[in-house]
Order: sequence, then structure tokens, then C-alpha cells
Amino acid sequence: MAQEKKQIKENKQYQIAIIGGGLAGLTLSIQMADAGYSCILFEKHKYPFHKVCGEYISMESWNFLEQLGLNLSEMNLPQIKKLNVSSPSGKRFEHKLDLGGLGISRFLLDSKLAEIAENKGVKLIDDCKVNDIKFHDNSFTIDSEKGNYSASICSGAWGKHSNLDNKLARWFTTNSSKRKKNYVGIKYHINIDFPDDLIELHNFKNGYCGISKIEDNKYCFCYMTDSENLKTNKGDIKKMEEQLLMQNPILKKYFTQANFLFEKPLVISQIKIGYKKAVENNILMLGDAAGNIAPLAGNGMSMAMRSSFILNKLLIDYFKGKITRLELENKYQKIWKSEFQKRIHFSVYLQYLLKNKYMTNIAITVLNAVPFLKNIIIRATHGKPF
Repeated sequence: MAQEKKQIKENKQYQIAIIGGGLAGLTLSIQMADAGYSCILFEKHKYPFHKVCGEYISMESWNFLEQLGLNLSEMNLPQIKKLNVSSPSGKRFEHKLDLGGLGISRFLLDSKLAEIAENKGVKLIDDCKVNDIKFHDNSFTIDSEKGNYSASICSGAWGKHSNLDNKLARWFTTNSSKRKKNYVGIKYHINIDFPDDLIELHNFKNGYCGISKIEDNKYCFCYMTDSENLKTNKGDIKKMEEQLLMQNPILKKYFTQANFLFEKPLVISQIKIGYKKAVENNILMLGDAAGNIAPLAGNGMSMAMRSSFILNKLLIDYFKGKITRLELENKYQKIWKSEFQKRIHFSVYLQYLLKNKYMTNIAITVLNAVPFLKNIIIRATHGKPF
């Protein structure tokens, strides 16, 4: 008689479930696994994949990433030390970045972190959309395309916009909020003759475009614009670039001289800049799901990772019984606001200023005349190493 194979039942219950496998979700999962807690992470895309992002990380995150197991020192990544900003007419200022940053694509960074997470015991389910999250009887049920799972804690790390925002009826999905300003993000990878240690930010009518080096001698060329600009050009990205972005002579030079490596650009729409909420429906929000800093600040990636660093410490206290769920939620929301809300608000004001070509020219003139103001702006949007 043939021996029957034992059926190993898949674990469907975890201490923490994380929805979204970007920087915030992946770094939280690794920290929780390091602390000995069972963790499941859902990502709707299949690793590795590209993502619309400026792909510049402030050096404030260097030590944190290395502690997670990512050996940045051996990756030969470009170190970025200088910032150059131009107005739509080509007027510009330059500034040395004291802390600086590094360039790395999300394609490489996220896939490396996903590998670390799986090696440390995180149950990682990619290519899987989460349809709904329910909280009942002190536990979450996660309804995904690959089955239902339960967890004591649920963290939302799904980025700038998700079907789950609508499902949870978050305030910025309401009809009144939809009338507020929306933005579109567009990204390319390019080859071009450009300094390794420089990041540039070039303004055009109702938008701005950044360029900086990443790995393998490639450059991230990414811009954000008012969605009305795309509507005016009937959804034609190439036409919009010719009519608007190339009015800035520096951007025209890059568009005409660069070798574009993607068959078509990566696009993300319905971006709203500002604070959302760090806790909703008992779900602990991370990164862009809690609030979007304007990309021109150059600190969204580090903010996402720092939010996971903050939440990880509180979760350990919760699982050890030192704080209740209510205390966990209240403390996290309070710390999140204290750490990030002013940065986000400042970035919103900065964005409004720079989207106006006349104000941009005036601002650049003032910054060139009063150099110490440049340091104030950088400090207002960045944090210290953690």
C-alpha cells in the first residue's frame, strides 16, 4: 500500500499583515521578522518591477538600510552631493548638499529588500491584489486574490493611490476632495552625458522634472505635473512634453539628446499632495498611504522607511503587552504628525511657489542673493540619520 503524502496546511494566521511591498512595507516586514514576529506581506505587482519615483535616497537612510541587510557599500552606487534648480526660462541656482544622497532604481532596491524579507521568514505574496480588509473581534481579515488571511495587526503601505482607499472611504476619495488638485507622475530611464554627483530639478508650467544618476550608468528622468496639463493635450504625453516641458531650454536639451531606455514611459495618476491620516479603520498607514510629500523635496523614500522604523518600535511594545491597541494607534498617529506633518505642509507651499514661473524666477533670484535660505529649505524637508 502506497504511503499517503502528508498535507502541510498553509499558515493563514499571522501577527502582522502588510498591504503593499514598496519601501515602507518591505522595511517594516524585515524589522518585524528580525524581532521574531510572524509577518505576511502582499504586493499587487510581481518582483522585480519599475515604479514611478525620483530614485534619490537621502543619506539619512544609509545606516538603516545596511542594518536591514542591504550592503550598500558594495553596490557601487552614485553618491549625489550637489543640487541644481532651474526656472522655466532657464534661470538657475546651485547648492551643495551637506548630507547628500544616493541614486538607486526602485527596480533594484525593492527586489533586493524583497529577497532579504523572504530570507528572514516573511511570507511574501506578490502578483496579488488585496480586495478588502475587515476588522472584527480584535483581528483583521485580509481578502486577497490568493485567499483569505488573518492577522492581529494590519499595516497599509500601498502607496499614493489604491482601490483600498476607496473601499475604506478615506476622506480624500470623497466627491468634495476629488475637486482638489490632482497630479500625474511620469518616469523614464535614460542614458545621457551628465555628472554622477548631481541632482537637478527643472521647472516648467505647473510642473517640475528631476534627473539624477542611478546604477549601471543609467539616469532617472522623472517629472510631475498638474493633471490639467495632460488633459489640455488630450492625454498625449509626447505632445505635452513638446508644448510644456521643452519650453525650459535645459529640459529641451535633455529630451532631444538623451537615449530613452523604456519603450514607453511609466505613468501614475491621481496623486494628491498632503497629509492623509496615519491610522484609519484601525489600519496603521505607512509611507505615502499616510501622507504624500511633494516629490521636489526629494525625501519621500526616506520618509517611507523612517515611518516603518517608528512603527516597528511601537509594534514590539504592543506585542509584548506594554501598550494596548488604542495606545498603539494614538502614539503612532502622534509621532507621525510630529515627525512628518510639517515637512509635508512645507513641501506643499514650496510646490505652489515653484509651479508659478514668475514666482520661480523671483525665488531663484532671492536664493542666489541669500544663500543661507537654501540650507533652511533643505533642513525643512529632510531629517537626521536614523
